[in-house]
Amino acid sequence: MSNTSVRVDFRTHPGLYKHWALSFDGAVATLAMDVAEDGGLQPGYKLKLNSYDLGVDIELHDALQRIRFEHPEVRTVVVTSLKDRIFCSGANIFMLGLATHAWKVNFCKFTNETRNGIEDSSRYSGLKFVAALNGACAGGGYELALACDEILLIDDRSSAVALPEVPLLGVLPGTGGLTRVTDKRRVRHDYADVFCTLVEGVRGQRAKDWRLVDDVIKPAHFAQCVQSRAIELAAVSDRPADARGVELTPLVRIESDAGMSYQYVDVQIDRDKRLATWTIRAPEGPTPEDIDGILAQGAAWWPLQMARELDDAILHFRSNEPAIGIWVMKTSGESARVLAVDASLLKFSGHWFVRETLGMLRRTLARLDVTSRSLYAQIEMGSCFVGTLFELALACDRSYMLDSAEADHPAEIVLNELNFGSYPMVNGQSRIERRFYQEAPAIEAVRATLGRAVPASEAELLGLVTFAPDTLDWNDEIRLALEQRSALSPDSLTGLEANLRFGGEETMETRIFGRLTAWQNWIFVRPNASGEKGALKLYGKGEQASFDWNRV
Repeated sequence: MSNTSVRVDFRTHPGLYKHWALSFDGAVATLAMDVAEDGGLQPGYKLKLNSYDLGVDIELHDALQRIRFEHPEVRTVVVTSLKDRIFCSGANIFMLGLATHAWKVNFCKFTNETRNGIEDSSRYSGLKFVAALNGACAGGGYELALACDEILLIDDRSSAVALPEVPLLGVLPGTGGLTRVTDKRRVRHDYADVFCTLVEGVRGQRAKDWRLVDDVIKPAHFAQCVQSRAIELAAVSDRPADARGVELTPLVRIESDAGMSYQYVDVQIDRDKRLATWTIRAPEGPTPEDIDGILAQGAAWWPLQMARELDDAILHFRSNEPAIGIWVMKTSGESARVLAVDASLLKFSGHWFVRETLGMLRRTLARLDVTSRSLYAQIEMGSCFVGTLFELALACDRSYMLDSAEADHPAEIVLNELNFGSYPMVNGQSRIERRFYQEAPAIEAVRATLGRAVPASEAELLGLVTFAPDTLDWNDEIRLALEQRSALSPDSLTGLEANLRFGGEETMETRIFGRLTAWQNWIFVRPNASGEKGALKLYGKGEQASFDWNRV
């Protein structure tokens, strides 16, 4: 199966789901996995035993978004299965065996981000998650459970949790399994070593003793105990019990070979230069002054609409345009309107809808941070790199700002409080903190400009942009920078960018993205996994894998 010709659409809604059933009972939502065997995104494999491919996770991502925005009354999400004696057997092995390397890598990255999003909502939004394992739970299925706040396992003498990738496939638990077992569950490293090399996994009291699950429950009491625990967790949440949700209306996207366009996001492709120019537009009208006006706009409220469009475009380009290696980020429109929206985000940040919108912005910007593309910002006359939109420039590998002091409306940037912690990266730092390695003098100098328009020369002096060419040199500097970048190895650039973007602080999330997935990606192309006699290639064929026994 060649995935390079397949166009993936990340837009969906519950009416199109093939693999998940979403139901609601007051403060508790149940997200039940019921994977359709013949519902794979690609031909050539069957999704047996609740195994999943990218299409299953696209639906999971959408279901989480629906819960966040359309059901503010929900405080606890129970993740379970509708199949008898099986929770989830993980990523579909035959899909992985047939997939290209790039497909496998993007698949792992998206599933990582979806599971990180579960933890993000638990951390910031008052949503708690209970994994109700009503049957066998292996590989990526257990990694989904690990992302939840609590794991409850049915004690039926057969159901177990397992991470069997090493003994079965010659690869790693690629969506954060190893890291969450140690960093989150605090499983002792010797137990973890045993656990991750057991094909059959661990069940019953031993699973609880080793901290692999929080509790084991007899079948007769399982449903009642899950419901009781869900209600207990809901009682400590601050999500509103009586608020009306906001419908996430379908995104309208116009596509052509030259790019794609939404209401506020436009991406144009230069295929000869392997370059895409992204333009994010400011609001087209004034922002509502009160929360009722914001709610009346619903999903069309600029920060949410823009974030959803940007998120969709990032996912589209990752999966469908792998050769477009340089993304040039631009903005356009009235800075004052962006700043007015930011003022509303700050003023009403305690309201559930505004809080979820901030979460959507935070997760979208974090998705940009971990995207394997070269990111350049161009700050010009007519740009609106201010407040929230300045985070785009801070996320870039380099930023160029036109020094046009002589112009009537020169290029300027403006920072506000949102730039100092409202959109943390996956390492927990703001992009300002990351930029200056948390050095107080540099950060305080930047903070002193809060709310004031900063011209190019000062922005360069403060370290907020990389270079500030004048009008005479602007075109040549930009052209040379992009030409030089496009001539470099994309593999080495991916490694370079990932390392430089996350210098300093480390968290469970950066370990997942930076270390584990790097090892996983390397292992994916090794012959012991993906060669003709590799374990991943031979899985299910009744043949023994042939390993190169040399340690690297």
